[in-house]
Amino acid sequence: MKEYHILNLGAGVQSTALYLLSREPDAKFRFDLAVFADTGEEPTAVYRHLDYLRSLGAPEIWVRSAGKLGDDLVGGRNSTGQRFASIPAFTKGQDGKVGMVRRQCTKEYKIDVCERAIRRELLGLKPRQRIPKDVALHQYFGISTDEAARAERAKKRFEGVKHTVPHWPLIKMGWSRKDCLAYLKDKLPHEVPKSSCVFCPYRTNQSWFNLKQTDSDGWKRAVEVDRALRDKHSVVTRGFRQELFVHRSCVPLDVIDFGKLQPNTIDPMTTGECQGMCGL
Repeated sequence: MKEYHILNLGAGVQSTALYLLSREPDAKFRFDLAVFADTGEEPTAVYRHLDYLRSLGAPEIWVRSAGKLGDDLVGGRNSTGQRFASIPAFTKGQDGKVGMVRRQCTKEYKIDVCERAIRRELLGLKPRQRIPKDVALHQYFGISTDEAARAERAKKRFEGVKHTVPHWPLIKMGWSRKDCLAYLKDKLPHEVPKSSCVFCPYRTNQSWFNLKQTDSDGWKRAVEVDRALRDKHSVVTRGFRQELFVHRSCVPLDVIDFGKLQPNTIDPMTTGECQGMCGL
């Protein structure tokens, strides 16, 4: 059997901890490769952090992309050149009830990108070519004990897939996000930033405020995409009677006074509300 051990690197706290743990002399797991799926829309701090990890040399980190998600939203197309891949934007009905649009971005710009890199580049397979029976893929995910439900949802992706074995080392070790932070405290010259698109609707009010205060380019990009979601001439709005917004208040991002908003008590990026695999 040919076995490959691959880390799905989100460049967040948990997957960074896994990456550095694999470099320890007594590591219980090693990676042949780490893959970072780049939407092209991360905060500046995430790209700086990713550059630092890549400077360590090993395990090698592949950065792969299906294109710039924000450009595809503004232009009304997706990574396949067809219609756009929707983000989980908020809508408000006439009755005032807030809803969310179906999310496609995580699959097309994260999951599919990693799978394509593994199949085509690592294994050298052509599109739709089957993985050989003598190949075993071990994929590792940075999901901690406080996100156990997230791991259960992720397992469904691999049901019936014979050639891939998913692993959640942090859960096996009994590590929470706090344990990861404690481990990273003396391992890096900087804090690990949270990985997510600058216009991700799952951001908390604190996160939006921090983006506005610390990353002017990221904030401008978020405002640009938020406005594009309500462009009546864009394919993004096709089929929607309500306007789309990146903030759950259903108010344009650039007019919100975050200093007057109540802080979010729960972070949807670390709870069941955000069920994707973006910011691990």
